[in-house]
Amino acid sequence: MAARNTKSSDEQPNATVRTQEYAAGEGWNVGDKAPSDAFRALDAAGTGEPTGPVVYEHPGGYARQIVAKGQVITEGVKRELDAAEQPAEQPAEGEQG
Repeated sequence: MAARNTKSSDEQPNATVRTQEYAAGEGWNVGDKAPSDAFRALDAAGTGEPTGPVVYEHPGGYARQIVAKGQVITEGVKRELDAAEQPAEQPAEGEQG
């Protein structure tokens, strides 16, 4: 006697679904991989304060590297990139800088 298949044709066998890992996208958002190096020049007065915009090649002189190409953008890196986009605070009228 031949073995009978007791399952109906519309039943599907239990399938194992593997999770898939996706590489982080390239960009400047948290979790992305940095598409290039990012630097910010340090002031010439010697205080070590960052000045100017974020640049993607070493600006020469003193500079701080914010992130290296291919590294994951963290909360701290994103905060520093965002801070560089904020306009510098101007002294209020009547105050001497």
